[in-house]
Amino acid sequence: MNKPKRIEIFSRLRDDNPHPTTELNFSNPFELLIAVILSAQATDKGVNKATAILYSVANTPEVIFALGEDGLKEYIKTIGLYNSKGKNIIKTCRMLIDLHNSEVPDNRESLEALPGVGRKTANVVLNTVFGHPSMAVDTHIFRVANRTKIAHGKDVIEVEKRLVRLIPDEFILDAHHWLILLGRYICTARKPKCGACLIEDLCEFKKKMYD
Repeated sequence: MNKPKRIEIFSRLRDDNPHPTTELNFSNPFELLIAVILSAQATDKGVNKATAILYSVANTPEVIFALGEDGLKEYIKTIGLYNSKGKNIIKTCRMLIDLHNSEVPDNRESLEALPGVGRKTANVVLNTVFGHPSMAVDTHIFRVANRTKIAHGKDVIEVEKRLVRLIPDEFILDAHHWLILLGRYICTARKPKCGACLIEDLCEFKKKMYD
């Protein structure tokens, strides 16, 4: 895919949704960090339902750490893998308290050192909270990038690096949100809604289907 086509794709996505953001509910960096940890192999809707109750009683590292694993699990037990997530969140809270003055760090190395925080989670926090030009590639973005040929690749790291390199600078900060929403609601895995897609005429997926 050439640069003019990419510019047109992201121009349309921006015109349709000028101020995109995550569908996870949060009011501070720590709440987003915990929500993203919980969102692995879970829906944003399910995470929001759990965190709405959790954050009403505990939304700082100190207070969540004070709950302990068993106390925290009572709030997140509706979420998949809640046992391991609860354990990681308690450990993460301890590290934030001890090493970062209870603040969420704004660099990849420190974020990825936190239990339960991988590259994708770090990228979401860096982009959404701190405005870094990072790209958190999940299954939705991986699918969209490869189908459309915006940035194809055999694994998420390859797609991430190509997206960061190929997406024009004026779009990079919001591109993660546009692509994930496109993949979640339009460019779905089994039955993509091509007729409802803003970039249908620019996408190479249908062209490949009919060649």
